[in-house]
Amino acid sequence: MKRSALFIAILVFLWAGPSVAAGTRYELRVDGLACPFCAYGIEKKLMKTPGVEAVEIDLDKGLVIVSAEEGAAFSEAQMKTLVDDAGFTLRGMTTRQGGQ
Repeated sequence: MKRSALFIAILVFLWAGPSVAAGTRYELRVDGLACPFCAYGIEKKLMKTPGVEAVEIDLDKGLVIVSAEEGAAFSEAQMKTLVDDAGFTLRGMTTRQGGQ
């Protein structure tokens, strides 16, 4: 009985652990995202950036969501340069701590 409770506690810890230790999440409003090919281009550019852990694209909303590794931080000016270099226009950025 004690072993199964311990096993469950370990599973809960492992499952919840990464979300607690997540880095910063950047929500970028980007002009020019019209198709999956465009999305792939900006995703490829951002994923090459040190400190970027994941990139999600919402074409309908013109939103690029960048998850940074824990300890990595980007300014709006840095994100603007990355987006511009990929051939798009950054219209605004929202930052959320802890991957919320």
